[in-house]
Amino acid sequence: MYQQLRLERYPEPTWIVATAGTGGTSATIARYVHYMQHDTRICVADPENSCFFDGWTRHDPHATADCGSRIEGIGRPRMEPSFVPGAVDRMMKVPDAASVAAVRALETAIGRKAGGSTGTGLWSAFKIVAEMVAHGHTGSVVTLICDPGDRYLDKYYSDDWLAAQGLDIAPYAAAIESFLATGSWPE
Repeated sequence: MYQQLRLERYPEPTWIVATAGTGGTSATIARYVHYMQHDTRICVADPENSCFFDGWTRHDPHATADCGSRIEGIGRPRMEPSFVPGAVDRMMKVPDAASVAAVRALETAIGRKAGGSTGTGLWSAFKIVAEMVAHGHTGSVVTLICDPGDRYLDKYYSDDWLAAQGLDIAPYAAAIESFLATGSWPE
């Protein structure tokens, strides 16, 4: 990430957003950031029905969730040993509908489909950028496009699946559209 950003206006990211799968990616990135003494902060985006956010906020390494996440590849029913809560500066709980709205917005913007975990991180990155803009802060925010979306055509890209799951992405899609048009997050 730092190598890819080296020629950008803000080569050292203000924030890196990772998603909570096993916690290993966020822990590895956070350890690198701290070891290299970067000023970068780490945010972990956690989907609904996952236990990482609750475990992090309650300082409970044994936190559990009652059911699994609809966002495949991330969101766990128990805290994984590879997650290092102390290395994380912030966590954000992301509704599943927001994750889906974000991947659909990404497809509109770049013409490529991504999976739900990408949407979870992207939603959080959008919110952090909006906070930075609102406070007059500059810098870069990095998140990962972690998974291709072609295998989710019958899920995150299917209106029938969304209806069967009871997910309404419209308010989240509107929030993203407003943010992309104005740079501020709608209330």
